[in-house]
Amino acid sequence: MTKENRTARLTLLIDPDKKAVFEELCKQDDVTPSQKVRQFIREYVEQKLGEDWREQRNKNLD
Repeated sequence: MTKENRTARLTLLIDPDKKAVFEELCKQDDVTPSQKVRQFIREYVEQKLGEDWREQRNKNLD
C-alpha cells in the first residue's frame, strides 16, 4: 500500500466526552486519532467505490 498525501486538513466538531473516549480507545490501540480517522475514511471510500477508487478518479479527471 502506498503512503497517502497528507496535505489536506479536515476539521470537525465533536462532543467533548465522545472525543475523550475516542482518544482513549485510540491510545489503547496504539494509534493516533488522526490515523484512525484516516482509516475510517479510507475504508468508507473503498466500501463505496472499491479499492481501485484512485484509478477511477484519475480516469474521470482526464
